[in-house]
Amino acid sequence: MRFHRNLVFATLDSLKLIFNEQKQADKVLKQTLKRDKRWGARDRGFIAETTYDIVRWQRLYAKAADVKGPYSREDLFRLFAVWAVHKGHTLPNWPQFEGTPVRRIRGKFDELKSQRVYRESIPDWLDAMGLEQLGGKWEKEIHALNEQAEVVLRANTLKTNKTKLKDALEDAEIHTKSSKVCPDALILEERTNVFSLPIFKEGWFEVQDISSQQVAPLLDVKPGMRVVDACAGAGGKTLHLAALMENKGQIIATDIYDFKLAECKRRAKRAGAHNVETRFIDSPKVIKKLYGTADRVLIDAPCSGLGVLRRNPDSKWKLSPQFMEEIQELQADILARYSRMVKDGGKLVYATCSILPAENGLQVEKFLASEAGAAFKKEEERTLWPSETGYDGFYMCLLTKSN
Repeated sequence: MRFHRNLVFATLDSLKLIFNEQKQADKVLKQTLKRDKRWGARDRGFIAETTYDIVRWQRLYAKAADVKGPYSREDLFRLFAVWAVHKGHTLPNWPQFEGTPVRRIRGKFDELKSQRVYRESIPDWLDAMGLEQLGGKWEKEIHALNEQAEVVLRANTLKTNKTKLKDALEDAEIHTKSSKVCPDALILEERTNVFSLPIFKEGWFEVQDISSQQVAPLLDVKPGMRVVDACAGAGGKTLHLAALMENKGQIIATDIYDFKLAECKRRAKRAGAHNVETRFIDSPKVIKKLYGTADRVLIDAPCSGLGVLRRNPDSKWKLSPQFMEEIQELQADILARYSRMVKDGGKLVYATCSILPAENGLQVEKFLASEAGAAFKKEEERTLWPSETGYDGFYMCLLTKSN
């Protein structure tokens, strides 16, 4: 591979913002890729994939490079050199790479592979927590979560169907395959930027992982129902619910972040989802007004995001034991309060994009044993393991409320 200075420098600039200033990787790359209009798809692909790869394997590469954060410009060049050696690339004849000990770096990688915290590039505390909660299963899962995620689309049945979408993508020379699990899913055979396609702007599809596409159907919504997506965020599952309800009935999308609801509203307009109403939770009254009014409630709870590390590898460096404790307390509080929105005879789905029992099944068991959960019964529970599915890690549980 021939390295171009402007692409390498753009990669290092991105890494500096992600590592030293704790910026979100996806937002940093979105800005970086706008820097030069002359960059083609291959150039942008190099910057994005190299940046994500170094972020994903930061601990391993930093140890092999013998550098520690916050990283100087020289440190970042050393990280890049280690990445290049590990990938089998020949380093360019630039002053920044003079004297790079290629053989020593290769030997260091062989030495580090014996320790899981380096082999899978994770913090010590996270490795200990994963091992404590999942035992021998942790090894397989964290390994699977370090693999690059596939790009999956969900055909928006309010505007098209999977067959028409597949044909339109073929016309754009984008090849896809179907999923046996999700009826409206198409999986890209090669990564490409689908957001620039006219059919995306016309609302024909959303990008949504196979695991995520299994949450809304579990809620068993019907046209005409009143449904609350209680932690709607930017509305990925809200839009799926709207399609399943054929635009009939009412979906109330709530969240504590107004900017996320603004994005949800924008996406709903593009998707032609006219039965979506957003409500900003600026006080407890917003939730209280909905008590006992919903046929269905989806609680896609805030979580560690461990199940989606392949998409957000930078998050493992931002998590902490304290955050894990706080998020579990928040999950329990949300489940206790938001479950009160379910009508007698209605249904609730509690979901997370985590694989840890403390955020998932154990939360549900505590809820069912509490006063708030006394009226509910567990109907179905699923944990989607990345090592088994090849997709994101997810948990979902369907609860019904007695009449």
